[in-house]
Amino acid sequence: MLIRPLAPADEDEWRALWTGYLEFYHSSVSEEVYRTTFARLLGDDPHDFHGLVAERDGRLIGLTHYLFHRHCWRIENVVYLQDLFVSPEARGTGAGRALIEAVYAAADAAGCPTVYWLTQDFNATARALYDRVATKTPFIKYQR
Repeated sequence: MLIRPLAPADEDEWRALWTGYLEFYHSSVSEEVYRTTFARLLGDDPHDFHGLVAERDGRLIGLTHYLFHRHCWRIENVVYLQDLFVSPEARGTGAGRALIEAVYAAADAAGCPTVYWLTQDFNATARALYDRVATKTPFIKYQR
């Protein structure tokens, strides 16, 4: 398995994976959001998200999107891991863990002390992994 940055040629497979992620969370986005998000993931604006993919046998099996941002309680930036998805047939192969560890490595290389993310409480499969690679915090999310 190879973990690497998202590339322009990945668009169709990335789109299929991201659609699976969105469907898991009973969500969808417009065509404009697909196009804009993919362009931003490939862009060079340091304020945009970064994209990594997991590839096995020439096929994408997972993705993650993450963002460096400032934090009022730290001098250093922190990293928000927004999306993490591994195709159902590739779960249990270590792809999810490898993607998280790649984000950890990017954070370490940039001097960011913290990587954080959110998940739904019903996402038991992913939470089993998260419990092994991170510490669950007591925060509760509110949203407008």
